[in-house]
Amino acid sequence: MTSIPQVRKLVTAIPGPKSQEILKRRADAVSAALGMAIPMIVERAGGGILVDVDGNSIIDMGAGIAVVNVGNSADRVVANVKAQVEAFTHTCFMVAPYLGYIEVCEALNRLTPGTHKKKSILLNSGAEALENAVKIARSYTKRQAVVVFEHGYHGRTNLTMAMTAKNMPYKEGFGPFTPEIYRMPMAYPLRWPGGAQNCASDALNVVIHKMEKELGAKNIAAIVIEPIQGEGGFIVPPKGFLPGLAKFATENGIVFIADEVQTGFARTGQMFASEDEGVVPDLIATAKGIAGGLPLAGVTGRAEIMDSVHASGLGGTFGGSPIACAAALGAIATIEQENLCDRAKEIGTIISDALNAMKAKYSIIGEVRGRGAMQAIELVIPGGIEPNPVALTSIIKFCQSEGVLILSAGTYGNVIRLLPPLVIPENLLREALEILDRAIAQA
Repeated sequence: MTSIPQVRKLVTAIPGPKSQEILKRRADAVSAALGMAIPMIVERAGGGILVDVDGNSIIDMGAGIAVVNVGNSADRVVANVKAQVEAFTHTCFMVAPYLGYIEVCEALNRLTPGTHKKKSILLNSGAEALENAVKIARSYTKRQAVVVFEHGYHGRTNLTMAMTAKNMPYKEGFGPFTPEIYRMPMAYPLRWPGGAQNCASDALNVVIHKMEKELGAKNIAAIVIEPIQGEGGFIVPPKGFLPGLAKFATENGIVFIADEVQTGFARTGQMFASEDEGVVPDLIATAKGIAGGLPLAGVTGRAEIMDSVHASGLGGTFGGSPIACAAALGAIATIEQENLCDRAKEIGTIISDALNAMKAKYSIIGEVRGRGAMQAIELVIPGGIEPNPVALTSIIKFCQSEGVLILSAGTYGNVIRLLPPLVIPENLLREALEILDRAIAQA
């Protein structure tokens, strides 16, 4: 358990004087191209609290963008990392293999949906996982076209920028991008032209028609989709959309790839969000929550697909670092032994109840959506669904001034997303939601 008191405490304004001094050094030394969600310099973190260099204790409702699901410096993660660092720090798994890499692959093969024979590879980041998943799908199918979706986010490498929907800030000025990427309409209930009630069937029909008529199903290597879209604004596709896509993929020899980078590892109340409708992807890309804060990613899938690539066709110097693997085994043990899937469901109930109560009071909330400890509100101009990014900026600044870190998202810059660590104490969670309520009231 963390030794950091689980209490929100403000001893200075945010940023405090020490943070301000270090932020000047940041501006001088670090590229201005990097964003910053909150102007503070973290000194320690644990449970649901971030402590800055000025002694302020901030409630963490972002978990490093769904990375520290098990909490910062979780006991099992720290113990495993210490032991591994003392043993060895690197050999490169492709040069001299080690047990930790194999054990993480075994865990992924066991935990991901489906009872079929599975195999895995380990990498460094979510973008790298998606990049490799596409490589594997193209190698296996001997096809080139890759289908992605509006509002999707898959990374910042050249291929994954092509797959990512939003231009600013992810793609502007960075082209040309990888070819043979085709974007389809997303089943987005709030904004579907025919209304939310028709969204699932309408969207599925449109997407399948476009794939068949504009691409030709026989030319499609992979369909890539987030079970709940992350950066796009926590868009939850209506029931039936994902299973319909998976069925079409199976019937046409297309590899169905679930991007579970943000939704994986207990975040949505299940180990993987695909499980909600019983979808069994051919390949699953994972990262973020896999290793308690250390950089690690994976691609897990059907053994015949994973084995279809020629020898030495996959790999990378740091992929599956022994230290990150040790951390991952600690994080996975924490999720399983502390029943964090169930805890995510409890957190989800608390958050969604609070957000729906706010929606009843404030007409700028157009929709509450999400699953488990992955919840969002979309802000609109009252009376319609026109995006309201001005309100979002006001709400985030208010929360920061009161010692609560929340994150934004959405194609239109109007979604507040809540991703607390799954170990956050309930009193902190409720306090953060009360402050969010006040922030919306003043907006």
